[in-house]
Amino acid sequence: MTWTAPEAPTVTGSFTAPEREMVTTYVAAHRASLLRLCAGLTGEQLALRSVEPSRLSLLGLLRHMAKVERTWFRLRFAGQGVEPLHAPSEVGKDTDFEKLDPASAPADYETFVEECRLADEAVENASLDDTFVHNGELMSLRLIYNHMISEYSRHLGHADLLRERVDGATGL
Repeated sequence: MTWTAPEAPTVTGSFTAPEREMVTTYVAAHRASLLRLCAGLTGEQLALRSVEPSRLSLLGLLRHMAKVERTWFRLRFAGQGVEPLHAPSEVGKDTDFEKLDPASAPADYETFVEECRLADEAVENASLDDTFVHNGELMSLRLIYNHMISEYSRHLGHADLLRERVDGATGL
């Protein structure tokens, strides 16, 4: 039996929620959107790249966003001693987009889901005003949420086009 990415729920929230609830819901909704854009596709379909010379694929985006979730929430904000995901290769390119193996799609998918869960866990008791230092700059959890909303927004546009390339599906 060939593995296919499972269906994913739609996440919605209040239009008048307090700030913390609103930003966490937006990030959750963007995470779910990426999973919905992958739903029903095989590892081979997820690994399909757009057009030359682009390295983009849905599998690469899943791997990249798992890395971004881990980096910002767990490594930078919470200071957890975990290894980075998909470190730069010997030629300096991020292996999240480079080293794609359709057979690893189920594990890469689960890594993304787990990194989202662990990211939420790492900040569940923190205030948006809590800070950390990165590259000599003082930053807040609020900045991370805004960065994540921006990062997902940009990549969901890519994912829409990639999904349409794979099977013609739009409006997911």
